[in-house]
Amino acid sequence: MVSGLQKARRLLDEIRAGRKDLHFVEVMSCPGGCISGGGQTLGADVEAVRARMASLYALDETSTLRTAHGNPALRALYDEFLGQPLGERSHSLLHTHYQPRDVGF
Repeated sequence: MVSGLQKARRLLDEIRAGRKDLHFVEVMSCPGGCISGGGQTLGADVEAVRARMASLYALDETSTLRTAHGNPALRALYDEFLGQPLGERSHSLLHTHYQPRDVGF
C-alpha cells in the first residue's frame, strides 16, 4: 500500500523496472491518507489534523495487531461461523449487491 500519488508513481516505476514481490497494490490518494481525507470536517484546523495524524501513526507503529487477516477475533469468526473467505456464506453475508433505484431527484 502506498499513500499519495507521488509514492504511487515511484512504486509503479519499480514495478515497470521488474519488481515482482507484490500481489496487490492499493493507492490511497487523500493527502496524508484517510486521516485527513474526504470524511473530515471542512475547514478543520491544520495543526489539529497533523496532531491526529501523528497520534494515529504512533499507535499503528506500536500495535502488535496491524492487519485484519491477523486478527484472532476475525479468524475465529471465519473458523466458527463464516467458513472460507469468499465462500458461499461469507459472500452472502458480507458482500453488497447494487441495483438501480429511483431516489426521487
